[in-house]
Amino acid sequence: MGSYLEQLNPSQRAAVEHVEGPSLVIAGAGSGKTRVLTYKVAYLMEQGFSPYSILALTFTNKAAKEMKERIGRVTGEHASRHLWMGTFHSIFSRILRAEAAAIGFPSTFTIYDSADSKSLINNIIKNELNLDNKHYKPRSVQARISLAKNSLVTPSAYAQDEKILMRDKSQRLPHIKEIYSIYVKRCKAAGAMDFDDLLLYTNILFRDHPEILQKYQDMFRFILVDEYQDTNYAQFLIVRQLAKAHGRVAVVGDDAQSIYSFRGARLDNMLQFPKIFENTKIYKLEQNYRSTQNIVKAANSLIAKNKGQFEKNTFSENAPGDPIIISNYYSDQEEGYSVARSISDLIMRGGNDYSDFAILYRTNSQSRNFEEALRKLNIPYKIYGGLSFYQRKEIKDLLAYFRISSNSRDNEALKRIINFPKRGLGQSSVSKVETVSNLSGEAMLDICRKPLEFNCEVNAGTAKKLSTFAELIDKFQEEINTKPAHEMAEIILKESGILKEFSDQNDIENISRKDNIQEMLNALSIFEEGRKKENDLDTVTLLHFLEEVSLLTDQDQDNGEDTNKVTLMTVHASKGLEFKNVFIVGMEKELFPSSQSVESPSQYEEERRLFYVAITRAEEKCFLSYAKSRYQWGKANICAPSPFLRDIDNQYVRAPGDVSFRTKKTIQREQNGPGNDAQKLAALRTQQARRQNSVSPDFKPSDPNSITAGMQVEHARFGMGKVLSMEGSGESAKAVIFFQKEGQKNLLLKFAKLRIVQ
Repeated sequence: MGSYLEQLNPSQRAAVEHVEGPSLVIAGAGSGKTRVLTYKVAYLMEQGFSPYSILALTFTNKAAKEMKERIGRVTGEHASRHLWMGTFHSIFSRILRAEAAAIGFPSTFTIYDSADSKSLINNIIKNELNLDNKHYKPRSVQARISLAKNSLVTPSAYAQDEKILMRDKSQRLPHIKEIYSIYVKRCKAAGAMDFDDLLLYTNILFRDHPEILQKYQDMFRFILVDEYQDTNYAQFLIVRQLAKAHGRVAVVGDDAQSIYSFRGARLDNMLQFPKIFENTKIYKLEQNYRSTQNIVKAANSLIAKNKGQFEKNTFSENAPGDPIIISNYYSDQEEGYSVARSISDLIMRGGNDYSDFAILYRTNSQSRNFEEALRKLNIPYKIYGGLSFYQRKEIKDLLAYFRISSNSRDNEALKRIINFPKRGLGQSSVSKVETVSNLSGEAMLDICRKPLEFNCEVNAGTAKKLSTFAELIDKFQEEINTKPAHEMAEIILKESGILKEFSDQNDIENISRKDNIQEMLNALSIFEEGRKKENDLDTVTLLHFLEEVSLLTDQDQDNGEDTNKVTLMTVHASKGLEFKNVFIVGMEKELFPSSQSVESPSQYEEERRLFYVAITRAEEKCFLSYAKSRYQWGKANICAPSPFLRDIDNQYVRAPGDVSFRTKKTIQREQNGPGNDAQKLAALRTQQARRQNSVSPDFKPSDPNSITAGMQVEHARFGMGKVLSMEGSGESAKAVIFFQKEGQKNLLLKFAKLRIVQ
């Protein structure tokens, strides 16, 4: 027992060894939270808790997998296999499948992703209620339904809540209640749940069936929750219900990193935990193992300005480190190129890989300037949270075949693939089948089997095509429960005609799609091997695979591409990650913090927490920047620096003398100085042009014969660069030079007029 506990500091160890009664672990950024959770599970098993009796809830499958692997190394692989560890959605989908009959669902219910959900909502808006989907935007309606479900507001409760109805009416959206009601009915008729339903129906299950609740209360003798500050009301209620009987619940989180209120997360779940669970023991993990002392102290001075938080004193015993660098630029374009040049410079100095850098911004739209600048300097990059493998069309098409083959009531899956590959079944025919389905309550596949008997109003030729499609799916349904996943997928690919569809055309797009299909088969093989080993199964079917893949989150995706790239992402997406060097850009008033937060003290504090999260992603170096002018809606606007810059104690930052955040007087002088915005903007542009075109005052070309590979040189137009290689000699001598501003150039030395810098 002692060996792994000795690796913990006193605060971590105390948190691990607390077993009886509720505990709240306040884990500051970089404080070893995952280690505490891992060792606590190991410690519980040593105290006599069986793996089956421990429920550990995380927010990503990736986090759960990492923790399971760590626990396996401490306790043995066999024990870690049997833990109830996973995301809220994966754990409770497992419970719902086991208890599905109690709430009127099949155990093979489909889980709709966001695209499926939005498609169904759009169909209800346009085709069932004949509403304008430009006014009732499917994504906005989807968000409202999601928020309602996470607050445990059912359609009937929604329709009776005068406050909600008045809000919808004031926003000229009075039909949301009907859309919500029909949406829930359509999902249930299709034997489908969306992500929010997994939490809503778990609460309904426990509310309406106390014997089932008691069954799981008795089963789970200890409950752990990671990232507790991110839980919503539905998640909080599930945890409270399960822990009610014995009170053995440990939650871990950081109130200073609560940044997801727009998703329904409630910081009060954490702040009120000691009041809700009596005799709560509080542990504070305050040592930051990730960042330099200067970064930690700067972040502390920032977050100290918030009122709604637990008091703590995060510290670091790492190297003191460099001050945080604050820079201002004349425009957002200059900011993009300057950040890219800084990365190039740090790479050229050595000691850094591209993957050591992250550029963090408040909104996705800010990425464009940085992408353009990085491309110009030939710096590889990746956009974090881009289109995932499982969201690609050909993969979603194949998954739809898997889904309809496992759940014949899944109308959304059927609509996706009924005419893929083309079978002569146009939108008109499909709409007739769907209309009959909605009126009769029968699944669309059942109607396809005998369309004329259901008075589907299609001709004999179309009826034959529909029944032939149904026969194909019926065949797949007969085999999907018994054949191995990889083998079944190959059968579907061949007999559905998908493989032939892609093989008949050898253009680049179809070759790429075939490669993705092949990668899917690879994924199935790997999944089979892993699941067999993990669960001692003889046959792993597509049903097992669907259960897992439908619950993947954005952070669980791995596209297998080269990882040595600069990472670009929003600050929200960066939570939980860390980088050696971090650039936090666009630190401007009304951008960060966002303009919507100004009127709300709670939202303003959340924006400050978001900035705190950004700073604490950095291990060694942190750079902050803002632009004095930024293009928005097609025109340039004068910008003021973010007030958050003033929240960081001056002793932890370094900034050029003209940075205007330091005093209110200086800011007012910049904002209220002589001249209108147009005049100020013109002056800024003139200054920017001068800066971009300037050369060193002592610029004088060096002897071309003196230039060798490895030298730093300056060009009158291209600026500073490094000579990568040389070829030829005398009048024909050429150099390959990487310029910080312009990227790689091939220059004939006798005409290049280069100045040797070093």
